[in-house]
Amino acid sequence: MTLQQYLRQKGCVSVKCGCETGNCGLCTVHLDGKSVLSCTVLAARCDGRTVVTLEGVQEQAAAFGAFLADEGAEQYGFCSPGFIMDVLAMERELHEPTEDEIKAYLAGNLCRCSGYQGQLRAIQKYLAAKGERV
Repeated sequence: MTLQQYLRQKGCVSVKCGCETGNCGLCTVHLDGKSVLSCTVLAARCDGRTVVTLEGVQEQAAAFGAFLADEGAEQYGFCSPGFIMDVLAMERELHEPTEDEIKAYLAGNLCRCSGYQGQLRAIQKYLAAKGERV
């Protein structure tokens, strides 16, 4: 059983199934503080490790989500949980990321409705509001 399947079974509805091949980012979670695609990780390999889904970072997610909404980048929202999880991990891992670093970090997140420019603007404004230069 994959971690994505296990988490869904346990009621973590933010962990979506998009491609089942590790190509879309919809199933992104934090495993020991790092972004991972839960469809590519066996659940049994996570025993004793820390797994965090969007349900576990709601305050941070809401703060960034407001920036997404302000930029019109939150249309359908199906891809948002995985995308938000990656943005929150990127915020921890990259200090003052450039636009190219942001794009490279988030390259595996596919969005079918909003396009990527609104998302990029939201990230830049979110990081600027938190004191990160972009």
